[in-house]
Amino acid sequence: MPIDRSPPLELRHLRYFVCVAEELHFGNAAQRLGISQPPLSQQIRALEDVLGVRLFERTSRSVKLTEAGLQFLPQARETLAQADRAARIARLAHSGEVGRLSLGFSPSVPFTPYVVDALARFRASYPDVSIELNELPREEQISGVERGTLDIGILRAFSPLMLPPQLDTLPLQCEGMMVAMRRDHPLAQLPRELGLSDLAGEQLILFGSMNGAGFNELLAEHCAALGFQPTVALEAQSFGTLVGLTAAGLGITILSRSLARFNLDTLAFRSIAMPFSSHLVMFHIRHASPATRNFRKLIEAG
Repeated sequence: MPIDRSPPLELRHLRYFVCVAEELHFGNAAQRLGISQPPLSQQIRALEDVLGVRLFERTSRSVKLTEAGLQFLPQARETLAQADRAARIARLAHSGEVGRLSLGFSPSVPFTPYVVDALARFRASYPDVSIELNELPREEQISGVERGTLDIGILRAFSPLMLPPQLDTLPLQCEGMMVAMRRDHPLAQLPRELGLSDLAGEQLILFGSMNGAGFNELLAEHCAALGFQPTVALEAQSFGTLVGLTAAGLGITILSRSLARFNLDTLAFRSIAMPFSSHLVMFHIRHASPATRNFRKLIEAG
């Protein structure tokens, strides 16, 4: 097969052609383009050589499009418009205004107002960035951000996290904990903040260890220091199950303060003295995408 050694078709050829086609006058087109007339004529001839057709009929008094030129003009305009769109998309992607943000989150995160507000602000500021949501346990979020399959993890922690050195976190929210129980439960009648010792002998309904962000282990450790082991009646896999079984009186549970806003008629809430719950945004230090950097700036700006 013979090698095509014809010069390539360039966007500037199309721009020159469209300008001449609109002006139908080489002098006016050259002035509009900000170049002299001879180079413009040379570029149009080069374009015709590449295409192998005549695009203009020229006389000493007039310039008009040939049939090939008439058919080529809308295609040239569309090609230039598509090139402009592609350039705009590239610039927007570089600034993080278009693209994708893959986000992992812990099961209770969608019920936390501060986190939901942060996501809503990002959506309002960057409407052309698609947000991919993945409900994942903490360890899978850490692994995903480390490998690059996730851009951001939003997770809950009750103690300092040991993360790989290439990952970093920003605090989103820190809040106290509350005990939730049926309104007729004896602990609901106490007019004071509860202590961990009040949980001795109580039937507890907790998130499953995989989704509990280390809370179950921390609770067991603190209770052991007080001389008892907590009685875990059930480990729920969803927030709805956790609250529903507590409302049914099958046990009591411990929630972060923001989750207590789901104040069901059958539930009462009491503060409990124990380590605070923190929501953290986790990201890769070196390989953060432009959209990830924008999300981080939004969080840092409050």
